[in-house]
Amino acid sequence: MVKIEVWSDYVCPFCYIGKRQLEKAIKDSGYEGQIDVTYKSFLLDPNTPVDISESVYESLSKKYNAPIENIKTMTANVVERAKEVGLVYNFDEMKAANTVKAHRLTKWVESQSKELAREFTEQVLQAYFIHGKAIGRDEELLAIVDSIGLSPEEAEEVLKNNTFMQDVEQDIYEASQIGVRGVPFFLFENKWGISGAQPQDVFEKTIEQAAQHVSLKKSIQIVAEGATCTDGSCDI
Repeated sequence: MVKIEVWSDYVCPFCYIGKRQLEKAIKDSGYEGQIDVTYKSFLLDPNTPVDISESVYESLSKKYNAPIENIKTMTANVVERAKEVGLVYNFDEMKAANTVKAHRLTKWVESQSKELAREFTEQVLQAYFIHGKAIGRDEELLAIVDSIGLSPEEAEEVLKNNTFMQDVEQDIYEASQIGVRGVPFFLFENKWGISGAQPQDVFEKTIEQAAQHVSLKKSIQIVAEGATCTDGSCDI
């Protein structure tokens, strides 16, 4: 099994793009089912107010001290990049968001099921970038928890008690220890790192290196099926 750790934040547009590129690279590499992906927390701006109603355009305009029209041009380029991996970003509906609670809930979901944690991660990204949901707010996060089959009531207790914050901080500390300064960041077998949403062939080559490192063999891809004979009998 190849271990891949991915540091990302839920308001990072290139994190969702990079996630899609990694997923496609895994599928096309021939090692699908033999790769374990874990998503790690990273906070681009933990000081963003939880109840902020500011649009992404307004937030970025302040951050870069640039006119909103310039910001719209910049984000239009990101929209085109997202389309290349099958994502339709909706910057017109996006609001600035504090992602601390989303990361804490991810850790809670992961304590229940790693598979559900991956689904939760996908749903939060989709809610933010495609549906323009306010993912810093409890009600939006609890709705996603409910949609993946976990208890919103238990999740609400997690949010109230500030639990799993230590786990989020541990991820951030680990990132600092290996020199991660921006996201997405992909770490393969604690040995090879990819910074940013790189072209798919970069991911595929790195997967191949990591697979060879742990002595994996590619899965056989069935490209056609027909009549067969098994256990002394044949399809006729």
